[in-house]
Amino acid sequence: MFELFLPMLERLGIIVTVAFIITRFRFFRELIDKKTLDSGQQFMAVVFFGVFGIIGTYTGITYNTDSLDFGRWAFNLGESEALANSRVIGIVAAGLFGGYRIGIGAGVIAGLHRFSLGGFTGLACGISAVVAGLLAGLFHKKDRPLKLTTALLVGALAETVQMGIILLTASPFSRAWGLVQEIGLPMIAANGVGAALFLLIIRNVLHEEEKVGALQAQKALKLAESTVSHLRKGLSAQSAGQACRIIYEEVDVSAISMTDKNDILAHVGLADDHHKSGVPIQTDATKQVIRDGKMAIAGHEEIHCQTAGCPLGAAVIAPLMKRQEVVGTLKFYVRSEKDISNVLIELIQGLSALLSQQLELADAERAQELAREAEVKALQAQVNPHFLFNSLNVIVSLTRTEPDRARSLLIALSKFFRQNLNATRKTWITLEEELKHVKAYLLIEETRFVDRLHVYYDVDEAALTARIAPLTLQPLVENCMKHGIKDQDGEAVIRISVKAEEDGVRVSIEDNGTGIDPERLETLGTDYVDSHNGTGFGIYNVNRRLEHMHGKGSTLSIKSEHGAGTEITFLLPVERQEITR
Repeated sequence: MFELFLPMLERLGIIVTVAFIITRFRFFRELIDKKTLDSGQQFMAVVFFGVFGIIGTYTGITYNTDSLDFGRWAFNLGESEALANSRVIGIVAAGLFGGYRIGIGAGVIAGLHRFSLGGFTGLACGISAVVAGLLAGLFHKKDRPLKLTTALLVGALAETVQMGIILLTASPFSRAWGLVQEIGLPMIAANGVGAALFLLIIRNVLHEEEKVGALQAQKALKLAESTVSHLRKGLSAQSAGQACRIIYEEVDVSAISMTDKNDILAHVGLADDHHKSGVPIQTDATKQVIRDGKMAIAGHEEIHCQTAGCPLGAAVIAPLMKRQEVVGTLKFYVRSEKDISNVLIELIQGLSALLSQQLELADAERAQELAREAEVKALQAQVNPHFLFNSLNVIVSLTRTEPDRARSLLIALSKFFRQNLNATRKTWITLEEELKHVKAYLLIEETRFVDRLHVYYDVDEAALTARIAPLTLQPLVENCMKHGIKDQDGEAVIRISVKAEEDGVRVSIEDNGTGIDPERLETLGTDYVDSHNGTGFGIYNVNRRLEHMHGKGSTLSIKSEHGAGTEITFLLPVERQEITR
């Protein structure tokens, strides 16, 4: 019995080889990842594990029950011969990884082959191969990782069941009993260990690959984070040069290069004395990547360097994309093609994808900035031209009777339009600056309406350092003038309140005008509103900008009663502010 242990353990070397090979197959990776296989992959899995079982049969050790001698390899068996083998490992692996269908399929293939070899245990071994696949399938857990102890126990159990089937079906019983006594324990132990070893090797190989992939992903993310401030400015010679220098310090390559669709933007590393920025692209492989949008590897001849003794022997070239269109390339140069590893290829693929996203973000941010400017210009366009003409007429009428007042109004008008012009160049201003803009506007309006318009300010000085988008208050105040109090007969009142609160700065604009119709109030600020005297565009635009720049908690709150005035309030969150108390 014990002289069989060492030869059986020697056969486990085959398991190591097969376990490594199987990790190269896509269908097996799908099994490991607990994904559903299509019919073609299932068939491939059945065939592979079935062949694995056949290999385990052929590498078995023959045992002659008459002479009690062990042979070396099994091809044909005599009537008194049987096999000590590792066939069950492949079948058990099929059931544990793929379930009972793949396990039974592999068992049928390996079992039929074993039956064809003959011997007095041929039928018993054929049946036990199918039973082993079914048994292993019962331990298959799709939603749980496979444990080594499970593989060990199922491998040993499957072999134990095979010994039992041999005793039940093989004849004569005395020969079967002698066989089981001789090979039973070594096979149970060897196949249990073999099943666990098979799983251990696969797990370690895949784990190492995942570890390498994770490290490369981490490095790609780190590089992307380091280059984000540069590439978000767009793909230019300056941004490409800064990004290439950062990447070159972290990646073990000879040189890093970036191009647009026509020229080399930057080259950092070896051969930078003749691989210079601003030179048209010469490498055919680079031009091919720009045309096809697929990564390519260029050898020494394909680099087309005209300088003798150039140390750059090969390059990996990946496309840089924006909105599914190639806008340039990222190139890793090495000394020779043998220095191009799978790790390097995966790194440049991941990094080029991240850099492409940064370039898209640069475009998106630029588009957002243009949209913001367009919104501000749209708000500027909302300033009624009649306001300018009326203001000038008032100033002209005062130049002789009240020259000092006319001068003050002219200064106020100048400040008002200067603020309008500055609004396109600033993203944020202080609430104090915005309030000055509103005061300039209302000073002119108070003069126009003589004693009919009264403006009251209730301002917390500590809140004036809060930041706000330009042209936020003026459209709201103008809305009070145009739609609230312009045509009313009595005195018109506008109250502007700015208060520092625990959660931010509360801004309120209130008038005693005609109010807003309920049906119009429902959509005011959230959509354009058709009416005989306006579209509500100014309030809608202000509301959008407040939400975009301060969050949903800052959107306009409008309270109004027909004939009783309107109050518009909003909150500037405290986390965006620097309020001095």
